[in-house]
Amino acid sequence: MRKGNGMTDKGHERVAIVAGVGPGLGAALAHKLVGEGCRVGMFARSPEFIGKLAAELGSHALAVPTDVSDAKQVSVGFDKARRQFGPVEILISHASGSLGESLMKTTPDQFEGSWRIAALGAFLCAREAAPEMIKRGKGTIIFTGATSSVRGRGGAVAFSSAKFAVRGLAQSLAVELGPKGVHVAHVVIDGVIDTRKVRRTYKPSAKEPLLKPEAIADSYWDLIQQERSAWSLEIDLRPNKETFFE
Repeated sequence: MRKGNGMTDKGHERVAIVAGVGPGLGAALAHKLVGEGCRVGMFARSPEFIGKLAAELGSHALAVPTDVSDAKQVSVGFDKARRQFGPVEILISHASGSLGESLMKTTPDQFEGSWRIAALGAFLCAREAAPEMIKRGKGTIIFTGATSSVRGRGGAVAFSSAKFAVRGLAQSLAVELGPKGVHVAHVVIDGVIDTRKVRRTYKPSAKEPLLKPEAIADSYWDLIQQERSAWSLEIDLRPNKETFFE
């Protein structure tokens, strides 16, 4: 039974960081974690959205404007969350940037920018979160992937390369941190997430099944709850034909 203030009956409040919170899956993850009794630090470069979301979620949420590609900002962001809530037990590395297009239309700065947000940002956040998880012998780190994590997409060389890098990072950290009690997982989101922006701008050639962000967030929570004798390294989420873009 869950109490109205978001705390479990046992009073255990896990501290989570969601790095890369926007109006789609990032917001759904924050809602899910707070609803399950967690205290959540929300990272994003723009303070406006996470500020409004924190006000909506209440005292269990903290808006922390942070550029995850900047090591100093990531360190400061984690320190703010720790001072407010305590040791971080859950990290969801969700930030990414789809910059550039095809090979010749992508500048070196765009290519590096995609890598810095997705891969370097994931590395920096994991590096901040892991020591206290290792010390306590428990914790969960989840990296958000995409179709491009496993199958390069034409016309998206920067994004695909960055997402491949994040998947490699997840696999490497799972080997390194798993024996120390830290569950590392990678989630391949193989489809289009249903958001207001998608419904406003996406122009499919035919009916396109969509992924509900709340349902994806439920799957992340399932990973967090897994018993350590049967941890998943990677799960693959895709929509079925019941939920369509219309």
